[in-house]
This record gives sequence, structure tokens and C-alpha cells, in this order.
Amino acid sequence: MMPPLAMTALATANPLGLGLQATWNALSESRHGLRPNDFLDVTVKTWIGRIAGIEEEPITGSFGAWDCRNNRLALLGMQQDGFERAVNAARQRYGSARVGVVLGTTTSGILETELAYRRRTADGKLPDVIRYRYQQNLFSVTEFVQRYLGLTGPAVSVSTACASSARVFASAARWIHAGLCDAVVVGGVDSLCLMTLYGFASLGLLSDEPCRPCDVARNGLSIGEAAGFALLERPGPAAADVVLLGYGESSDAYHMSTPQPEGQGAALAMEQALSRAGLQPSDIDYVNLHGTGTQANDRAEDEAVSRVFGRQTSCSSTKGATGHTLGAAGITEAIIVALALRHDRIPGTVNTEVLDPRLRARIELIGMRRSLRQAVSNSFGFGGCNCSLVFGKASS
Repeated sequence: MMPPLAMTALATANPLGLGLQATWNALSESRHGLRPNDFLDVTVKTWIGRIAGIEEEPITGSFGAWDCRNNRLALLGMQQDGFERAVNAARQRYGSARVGVVLGTTTSGILETELAYRRRTADGKLPDVIRYRYQQNLFSVTEFVQRYLGLTGPAVSVSTACASSARVFASAARWIHAGLCDAVVVGGVDSLCLMTLYGFASLGLLSDEPCRPCDVARNGLSIGEAAGFALLERPGPAAADVVLLGYGESSDAYHMSTPQPEGQGAALAMEQALSRAGLQPSDIDYVNLHGTGTQANDRAEDEAVSRVFGRQTSCSSTKGATGHTLGAAGITEAIIVALALRHDRIPGTVNTEVLDPRLRARIELIGMRRSLRQAVSNSFGFGGCNCSLVFGKASS
């Protein structure tokens, strides 16, 4: 059984708004943050979760080398909800070398490279402004966040598709329990770019309307962008109302972009998370589904959730509200689960009108008040990367 870890600070910037309160207000009112595609000159007919204003807020000064859309979004996220202040307090408690950083991302700053290729000279030379190390490099966002927060402990980027910023919790737990760190900044940042929009369109996975997870007529996902952060440490030094109780990781080894149809790996991740938390399926009051709105994903996850939890446990997908924020989905939905526990309320499955009758899990369309003690957050990605997290109230 894993010793719990306190989540002593949370911060988010996502399509529902900036900060925890804006996010929770939208979820409580069943509002979504999606809009018809208006990203650059991308011609794909779809809906996206774009965060307005990033284009007008460059990173300047001593951190100017890191300027790119992804790092701008990371900065916006860190500036929410008193997160910088909380990390500074942890740095004072433990020392900068004892606070680690582990972040998930899949896009990093690839947009800047994509746009640079449009500006190649006649002999194919890229413009001088492109800086791979500080922008496109997958470690870019982690290095930027670490330096910005004044930390010198271990730092790693995790890029395991859409499970990236869920798996950071597992890495952080191992670091703390192994004695490498006293606290870890975990999170994820993914921003809109040409690769994801055109790439998912080429796979036939984008919906031409706001996505409808688990709906009988669902026809694909809506891409979003987000930044989210949490500060993990052992219970005690700082106040926390939500704790990480367990994690589970698995790999389908089935297909590059299609989930294993029976959800075997997904079920294994949930079972591992419950085992580490020392809990039974009946102890879980709510499951936040990965729930992307594609036919294959929702069906496979339903197989897994039904196998582990039966029809007794309330589930919902919040991607109809935020869109699928890819490498930032894990942290975004971990924060949503923490808010659900804090407010004793299950968020509904926004945009979904008629549940697919073939799905067997207890999927809630309408948000509701419910006394919650423990909850699970699922994140599943391309390549069969699966991660499940168990969170609980600190007093549970």
C-alpha cells in the first residue's frame, strides 16, 4: 500500500477559463469552452479549445529564449491560483535541490518549428529565430518551468501520448518515496499546433461539432490546449484537502493508435492503482473517464471500467467541456477530480445527449451533488499507454 501524498497546490489554465474557480464554475453550469476552429489558417472543419490571448503575451527578459506558444501557456498556468507562492514556500522549506519537476507534453514548441519551415529561404535555410533547445525540444517546457520557479532538483519530461501528464504523478511518487525529493512540481502543458490538428484529421478522429463522449452518435474528438500544475509532498508541512492515494500504469502492446478492444491494459492500470491505494472498487465514488468521443476509445474504456467497477460507480467524461488537451489531459482531469472531491459534486458529461446503449458503465450525463471520498482519473494514450490515478479527501 502506497503512503499518500498531499496535493498542496493546484493551478490550471484551460479552455474553460483561467484558474480553479473559473474551471469549476463552468463545469458546475455544464458549459464547454470549445469554439469553431479559428487557429491560424488551419482549414480543418472542427471545434477546438483555444485559450485566447496567448499570441499577445510573449516571454521576454531573461527567459526570452524560451518564448513559444507552449511555454507561454506554461507561464500562464503557473501564474494562476497562487501556485508560484506555494512552490516558493516549498523551496524555502526543503531547499531548491529537494524540489523536483516532472511535466508531461506531446507538442512542446513544435508550432514554432512548423511556422519556421514556412519561412525557409530559397536555399532551404531556416530563420535565425528558431531555437530547437528552448522551443521544440520536449524538455523545453520542463527546463523553463524549473528555471522560472528557481528549482534545481531532478527534472524530467514525460511524453507518453495522452497519458503523459497522468504518469508524472507516478514518477513523482517514486521520487519522493525513494528519498530523491521532498516535493515535486507535477503537471503538463500542450498547445495547439499544425501537427495535432492535421494529424488527427488525417486519422479521421476529429468531430465537426463539439465532441460528445459516449453518445450513440459520437463522431470524434475536439482538440484543446491547457496547462496544469500540482505540488506533491508528504502530508503535514502544508495544508491539503486532497491526496494522491495510488497510481497504475500499463501498456497495451496492441496498436499504435487503436486501443485494445477489450480494454485489458486499461483495466490493469485501474486495478494496479486500486491495489496501491489499498482500496476495493466499491470504495470509489466517481471515475473521470478518458472519454474522448471516438467510437473505439469510448467502447474499449467502457469494457475496462465495467469489468473493474460494474454498473455501481458513477462515471463521466469532461472532455466535452475542455476538449482533449492531449499531453495536458492527465493533469487537467486530475485537477477536475480534486475539485469534484473538494466540492462533493460529480461533473456531467457535457454535450452528450443520448448514451450509446452498448455501453455498460454508469455514465452520468447531468452533474450532481454527491458525497465523495475517493475518485479515479483515467488517461489512455496512443501506443497503448495507460495510467489511472486514485485521489481521496485528506480526511478519508
